[in-house]
Order: sequence, then C-alpha cells, then structure tokens
Amino acid sequence: MPNITLVTQRHPNSISIVPLGAGDLIDRAVRFYRKNFKTFLFIAAPPVVVGTIVSVGWRFLARELFSVGTHIGPNDLFFYYLFVSLGTVVILYTETVATMAVMGGASRNFVRHLLFAEPISFASTYRNTWERVGSLIFASGVIVAVLGVFGFIIFYIVLIAAALGIMLIAWAFSFLPSAAFIVSVAYALVAIGGGLWLFFLVASRFAYVPQVMLVEGRGAFSAIGRSASLASGSVKRLMALFLFTFFATYSALALLYVPLLWYAWVNGIDVMGGANTMPASFEILSQLVGQTSFILLSPVWTVGLCLLYVDERVRHEGYDIELAATQELGEIPDVPTDYINPLQPALVTGMATEPMVARRDGSSFTSLGLK
Repeated sequence: MPNITLVTQRHPNSISIVPLGAGDLIDRAVRFYRKNFKTFLFIAAPPVVVGTIVSVGWRFLARELFSVGTHIGPNDLFFYYLFVSLGTVVILYTETVATMAVMGGASRNFVRHLLFAEPISFASTYRNTWERVGSLIFASGVIVAVLGVFGFIIFYIVLIAAALGIMLIAWAFSFLPSAAFIVSVAYALVAIGGGLWLFFLVASRFAYVPQVMLVEGRGAFSAIGRSASLASGSVKRLMALFLFTFFATYSALALLYVPLLWYAWVNGIDVMGGANTMPASFEILSQLVGQTSFILLSPVWTVGLCLLYVDERVRHEGYDIELAATQELGEIPDVPTDYINPLQPALVTGMATEPMVARRDGSSFTSLGLK
C-alpha cells in the first residue's frame, strides 16, 4: 500500500511534506531557493568569500616567489604550478568542509521552518552551526577526505577501463570506423555512468551527516551510522541533484566567462599562453567568476539535501506525523530518568540522550505503525 502523507495547513508558509521523486526534489529545491534567494546568498557567501581571498593571496604569493611574468624557465614554471595546485587543493578542501558545516546549521533552521514557520535566516543558521562547530568540522573533514580519495580512485579506474575498452573496440571494428566510433561513445558513457553510480552509492551514505547532527543531536560517528541507515534509497535522487547543480554551475560559468573573455580579447591577453603571458588581474578575475557561480548555486545543493533528509524520514519513519504532532501538541514532555521514552522529538534540543534507530525491516509500516 502507498505511504500515507500529510500536508500540514497550520502554517501558510510551510512546505508540503510528501515523498519526492528526483524531478520533484530539484523543482522544490529551486523554488524554495528562489523564495529565499537573498538569505541563502548571504548564508553561502562567508566560507566562499574567505576561500576566495585566501586563494587570491596564495596566487599573488606564488607569482612573487617564482617571478611569474618575467618569462621564467620551464622548471620554475613547473614548481609554480605545483605550488598553486597544492594550495588550491588545501583551500578547496577547507572551503568545502566549512560549507558542509554551514549546511548542518541550515538544516536545523529548515526543520524549524517546517515546524513553526520560522523564517530561514543568516543569524539562526550560523548560531546553529556555532553550537556544534567542532563536531561539524570534524565530521565534514572526515567525509570530504574519504570521498575525495574514493572519487580519485574511481576516476582513474573509469579512465583506465574506458581507455582499454575503446582500444579493444577500435581493434574489433577496425573494418568499420563509423561503427567503432558509435560503440566507443556508448561504452564511454556507460563507463562514466557506472563510475558515477558507484561514487554516489558511497557518497549517499554520508549525505545526511550534518542534518542528523543538528536535527537529531547525534555525535559525529553516530551521525555517520545514522546517515548510512537512512540513505539506502536515495542514490538516484542524490545523483540527479548533483548533475543538475553541476550543469547549472557550468552554465553560469559559461555566462560569466563571456564578458571576461571579451575583456581578454580587447586587451590582447593570451589566455592559452600560461602564467607567463597572463597578467595577475586576469587570474584574479577568473577566480572571482568561479567562486561567484559557487555562491549562487551551492544553496540548491544545501536545500536539496535538507529536502532529501526529511523525505527519507517521511518514507521510512512517519516523520510527517511527528512534525504534525509537534505542531499541534508541542514538544514531547520529559519523563522520569527511570523510564525509557519510546518517542523521540521531531527536533532534538542539545545532544540526544538515547539513540534513535530507524526501522529498516523492508516493511511498508512507519515507526507509528501506520501504512
């Protein structure tokens, strides 16, 4: 039987809580972002702005250390690019960790918006983040490192498999080049799709860690286990959200790079000539374009993950009923310490004292025994 879903009407600004497909998820994330555009822009900006300032400073330092712009030799140019690349990796890693930590604070704000129609605000998001900042940074750092290493391995496995497969296809269809080309393209797409699915199969297990920490009050390691238990059915939707954000980001980049390339053409800048022929101003503007697109579109990812988290709890735990009960009846009253309360609040205050175990027995019953 299909799940019973509840659309709450108490707060006119609240979001209808219903199971979401991939298209519904993206549509609702974009609409919610548009409705709160300025707020999400300010929420997303601080980690990226700080990262941009540090990145620009790092490039200036690199240009000074290696005297870029004075036609330096190939060895110095190699070390320049190595220096810049290592700095970029560290800065990007730190920026991503900070963004994930802020995402946790936003998720608590998001659930309070569902419960009490509280507006999404910059102050609330960063106050929530600050209350658990140490745990959020630790958990986010571990997740980004693990997924970075795993993604690096998957990338090279897919690259090697695609290269070997295309070579075999070219040999097998050497008598018919057009067929070899079509089969090679199809094989490459299948290899890329398989690699993405494998990556997101692992990434989905970590997708809800910031949300679990801030909404359910879990510690870092407990949140990782809880996230893995929630994420079994979200691989396709997580991949769809990523692909949408990825292509939207590069579309924004393309639009923003047009005036930048026009500026380079007017001023006779050789954008393909490398660091020796590229002025520092153009490098800085290129950095600003990339970071601006990230600020504009990272909130879609944040909102999408919050929606996915709530959706998984609606599907498997009757979270819509819990939210409605909290709206109508208030918080669950405390019981004496001698008793174990079988009920858990829809939004934990502080740290959770009892672990909340999701029902994953494969049945269609919710945690309240309703179909």
